[in-house]
Amino acid sequence: MNKSNEKMTRYRWLICSMLFFATTVNYLDRQVLSLLQPMLEEEFHWTDNDYGTITAIFSLFYAVSMLFAGRFVDRIGTKKGYAWSIAVWSLGAGLHAVCGVVTERWTGLENAEALRLAQGADIVSQIAVVSVTAFIVCRCVLALGEAGNFPAAIKATAEYFPKKDRAFATGIFNSGANVGAIVAPLTVPLMAELWGWEAAFVIVGLIGFVWLGLWTFVYRKPEENTRMNEAERAYIEQDAAPDAARTDGSAVPDEAGKLSFLQCLRYRQTWAFAFGKFMTDGVWWFFLFWTPAYLKAQYDMVGTQIALPIAVLYTITVAGSVFGGKFPTYFIDRGMNPYAGRMRAMFIIALFPLVVLLAQPLGYMGYWVPILLISVGASAHQAWSANIFSTVGDMFPKQAIATITGIGGMAGGLGSVFIQKGAGALFTYSDETNLVFMGFEGKPAGYAIAFIFCAVAYIVAWCVMRTLVPKYEPISDL
Repeated sequence: MNKSNEKMTRYRWLICSMLFFATTVNYLDRQVLSLLQPMLEEEFHWTDNDYGTITAIFSLFYAVSMLFAGRFVDRIGTKKGYAWSIAVWSLGAGLHAVCGVVTERWTGLENAEALRLAQGADIVSQIAVVSVTAFIVCRCVLALGEAGNFPAAIKATAEYFPKKDRAFATGIFNSGANVGAIVAPLTVPLMAELWGWEAAFVIVGLIGFVWLGLWTFVYRKPEENTRMNEAERAYIEQDAAPDAARTDGSAVPDEAGKLSFLQCLRYRQTWAFAFGKFMTDGVWWFFLFWTPAYLKAQYDMVGTQIALPIAVLYTITVAGSVFGGKFPTYFIDRGMNPYAGRMRAMFIIALFPLVVLLAQPLGYMGYWVPILLISVGASAHQAWSANIFSTVGDMFPKQAIATITGIGGMAGGLGSVFIQKGAGALFTYSDETNLVFMGFEGKPAGYAIAFIFCAVAYIVAWCVMRTLVPKYEPISDL
């Protein structure tokens, strides 16, 4: 058979589907806490500041872990790096279930009901401190594992897709974040009501171990994969030459482990990617962690009441993730290089979150109005995310992608630290002082301030990125 006429296999899409399901599990694990926050708040006597502390420390530990996770994945390879990552985060997810027992043993109280009914400043304070500490420890284990998801997924995408398809593939697997965020509100509150909140953490942790078994069986490097043919392999490697040679024609050694962080920071391309992540990652996490709390504060909704609006919100965001990743091809197919086309698309995408400015002013019309406006902002974030990740593959060779992705992930995590802790402190302060802003009082005033930041963050990020890297400048001197 003439291999030039051989019909191309589609194994790369099986890999993409595995990345999709891993990201779904990733966000399912991550969102359980936010959905159970109203229930946990009552049982453990948390304030918004306490919850903000938990999410902020998670973000901080995630940020630091991202820096090393990317390097770890580059050193040991995509398959092993991803396997270790999901094993650790699934273990961390399950560990949350013991936080209640730890708090009961430490405080000497018999059960959850005793914790909930406890009175007196000293015992209430002790319950809050012990439980917050226990959840922080579990969140740190979760963060350590979850930090490897995107460096490994972006590296796998670079290994299995040519540059022109990477944003689309990234958009598809990144839409798993939306699916996880859809599935979570439809299942987690129900599991908590039927079997207790502890069961929700255990069940989602077990799902990760199921994926781990499948990944071990499915993943092979393209050059070692006997389940794909030469036609597909040639398609994947169609633009391998820029990754394989320097501008002087000499080969680039496959020595990702010897690329130091300081060397990475020499490049404006690294700083552009990192700043874009710093400004915008926290917005997504704010929507993820605080929307259930917002519905409770603004509309007195709890438990299964929030399931439908949250599910609708993240259903809409699937469109942003998938079609946002495909959007730059409109410009690329018309002659733009991948980076220029991506930046053009990202500017247009950055305009959509501005509708979040109307979330509070129009909130009097009912909770569906802010939910739909937030869903536009969240959808735009996913479109932005698919493209900003792909700028790394546009400009850096494959052996550096996970390391650079890790640096950007750390920057995004640090940005989220400020937003999560700042939001918790802001909402507690606005509630205690009855803050007035734009005609809103108390917590609604705090949310109005937070939504302003979420709306403008993308425009600011795009302007700085474009200033740092105004045109396509691939790195070829590593």
